[in-house]
Amino acid sequence: MYRRRVKRALDVVVSLAALVILSPVMLACILIIKREDKGPAFFTQKRIGRGKVPFLMYKFRSMRMDTPRDTPTHLLANPERYILRCGKWMRKYSLDELPQLWNILVGDMSVVGPRPALWNQYDLIAERDKYGANDIRPGLTGWAQINGRDELEIPEKARLDGEYVGREGFMFDVMCVWRTVFKAARHEGVVEGGTGAKG
Repeated sequence: MYRRRVKRALDVVVSLAALVILSPVMLACILIIKREDKGPAFFTQKRIGRGKVPFLMYKFRSMRMDTPRDTPTHLLANPERYILRCGKWMRKYSLDELPQLWNILVGDMSVVGPRPALWNQYDLIAERDKYGANDIRPGLTGWAQINGRDELEIPEKARLDGEYVGREGFMFDVMCVWRTVFKAARHEGVVEGGTGAKG
């Protein structure tokens, strides 16, 4: 019941309220991006949603227009050359993720859940299948996000996503959101251009 109805209702309320409250911050991000680099302030990526159904996920553009598309940052030969100056601090504080509030509002995502994999991250998708983590809506934040984020190897990330599936509930989601705010403020777990760098 929580997963299907209550959680969806909470997602709608939280995302709508956040879009209204954070609209000045989002407008500032748009203006700063467009001032630094010609091109749109937003970009979309094909991501994997519930039941492995693809959807278009929105983000603020934190990288140059000539960045290879659909390539995870950690697979770029020299990711620093592509990241905008404003992109560095947006990624540092996860501000580039704010447009995903729209994805939550329309039902592509949830506030809390496994982070949506790129359509071509076959290794991560396959690992998540082992734990049923592809069977729920992906989230803006999740259990793996607050337990390592970019520092995690793919098998560990998938295992934590599976642990979330088993523990999913209102209080657990509240705890995940609270810890996300704390970690974002301290920009913990962000490793530009790498994954599995923990240690």
